[in-house]
Amino acid sequence: MAAGTAVFLLGVLSASSIFYVLLKLWWKPLRIQRIMRSQGVYGPPSNFIYGNMIQVMKMKFESMRTSLDISDHHILPRVNPHIHLWIDKYGKNFIQWNGTQAQLIVSDPETIKEILHNRERAITKIDLGGDARRIFGDGLSTSDGEKWAKARRIADYAFHGELLKNMMPTMVSCAEAMVEKWKKNDEGKELDLFEEFKLLTSDIIAHTAFGSSYLEGKFIFETLSKLSMILFKNQFKRRIPGFSKLFKTKDAREGDELEMRMKNSIVSIIKKREEKVMSGEADNYGNDFLGLLLKAKNDPDPRQRISVDDVVDECKTVYFAGQETTNVLLSWTSFLLATHVDWQEEARKEVFDMFGNTNPTLEGIAKLKIMSMIIKESLRLYPPATPMSRMVKKEVRLGKLVLPASIQVSISNIAVHHDTATWGEDAHEFKPERFSEGTAKDIPSAAYIPFGLGPRNCVGNILAVNETKIALSMILQRFSFTISPAYVHAPFQFLTICPQHGVQVKIHPLSDHLSTKK
Repeated sequence: MAAGTAVFLLGVLSASSIFYVLLKLWWKPLRIQRIMRSQGVYGPPSNFIYGNMIQVMKMKFESMRTSLDISDHHILPRVNPHIHLWIDKYGKNFIQWNGTQAQLIVSDPETIKEILHNRERAITKIDLGGDARRIFGDGLSTSDGEKWAKARRIADYAFHGELLKNMMPTMVSCAEAMVEKWKKNDEGKELDLFEEFKLLTSDIIAHTAFGSSYLEGKFIFETLSKLSMILFKNQFKRRIPGFSKLFKTKDAREGDELEMRMKNSIVSIIKKREEKVMSGEADNYGNDFLGLLLKAKNDPDPRQRISVDDVVDECKTVYFAGQETTNVLLSWTSFLLATHVDWQEEARKEVFDMFGNTNPTLEGIAKLKIMSMIIKESLRLYPPATPMSRMVKKEVRLGKLVLPASIQVSISNIAVHHDTATWGEDAHEFKPERFSEGTAKDIPSAAYIPFGLGPRNCVGNILAVNETKIALSMILQRFSFTISPAYVHAPFQFLTICPQHGVQVKIHPLSDHLSTKK
């Protein structure tokens, strides 16, 4: 009797498992495909299990073996060759498959605007798992609902207004240390700006957000870098649901260990700050980002408190995003100035007219019109973060499209930034004059989204631009720079749009540069 019951239950479980597999792997994808095709949205044929990921992986790895001409800023075919190919074949909005997960790739400005301004809460952030979650946790960039709202209020306060103004001396001091180090180099020495700016931006975010320094936060930055490499290595690997928890790979075990060590390091920083308040050494937690998080953690109102895990996740997000985004912005803008020396001269003249030989001020950098034009054009050609992904939680209408629940939407800002239909035939050229009136003339708002759009735009965008203006101003006051013959133009998508082989330039003391001009 017992044996018969066991056999019966096993049969039910097996039937349920088969039904679940068929539902997930066959019926749901087929239903979504039919719904989208009925609305004229098509995409490449896909594999039953892997979707289009094998095709995407092959195209990306093949493109990484190539390089671009130094004057070629049309980066979409190299960075996202699959998107370039399939937009041309299927249109600005098309369907691709990440395994059994349907992804609507969007590069139409009007649809993008509706996605990023969605007020029905039908479109939310994607729930990151595995390798990506180790880097960002459930912090500001990934959380939703009330948790996100609390974190956003703290970050808005930390990186805007008076607190942003108070960061100015620290940013100048960090940049000054960098350029002083450069002065000690031999004449015409080659520097990799991608590596130089990595140290600079790490130092700035450590000082301004956490009251420490790059050296104190070095372990955290190095750990985030290692976790990023694990994510990059495994981004196209498909796993059987459930098996990843039972049979962990070497990378998964290493990732778990790195994540735990990073958490312990951040908790140690938290405890030091709290102990100073408890011992009376400090009368408050401070007004930097960490201090504001700790105020929320210890809020008298239990309903307003955040947990220590919340603090850790927000710290991870800001450590990574605060460093990485500004680093690539500085690197690509410097590359463009090194290869367009006429604009380098224009920017230098403006900096000297504004500051002379003195360090930049917050009031002054706000008035740098040419510098602003250059940075905006750099962000158009080389947007730091791509793509922006969302999950449709319930059926929603976007213009003429009705999207079913459980479909992902992925916005390609590179595609929309380089669209000749929007920007003209010179869309792939470096032309800062597009932004001579502040914003690009006659361009839809969602056609230019380097920092996103709507309520979830990048909270640190002003900080990133200010850092870039300060660093470039101080470099232009002291040096001229040209691209090195060793430079290989190879933008690629890591977690941001990075220079695959760095940005090598030759720098020259400005006194020598001026005497040569005369």
